Amino acid sequence: MIYMLMGIGGTLGALLRYSLGQWVGTGGSSLFPFGTLAVNFTGCFVLAFFYTATTTRFIVHPHFRSSFGTGFIGSFTTFSAFSREMTELMGTGHLWTAALYAGGSLLGGFLVTMAGVKLGTFERNQAGEERGQ
Repeated sequence: MIYMLMGIGGTLGALLRYSLGQWVGTGGSSLFPFGTLAVNFTGCFVLAFFYTATTTRFIVHPHFRSSFGTGFIGSFTTFSAFSREMTELMGTGHLWTAALYAGGSLLGGFLVTMAGVKLGTFERNQAGEERGQ
């Protein structure tokens, strides 16, 4: 069952990644890979929120947590596209853009992950208050 759920999550995550990447695109003729950045930031936030909020607030079966976290978010976010885009930027002499992309990805990913944890913690604490804990 877990393999089927993982496959479904992976398929849906990949389809959403492609769709969001196409929708955000690269900002017209810009060299900056906005699509991948948006996908990865979204994935960081959603995964952090989901894992934090579901520790006590929502009853979530471990198979669903795995299929969502590893399957859906794992296929939604894309380190390989980030690496390929970094290689292309550096290979074409756009070193400052590559540095901005790398630094922005790391710092931004950390910040949106922390925001997801904060919101997830808030949701989890709200559940405790509702139950009188």
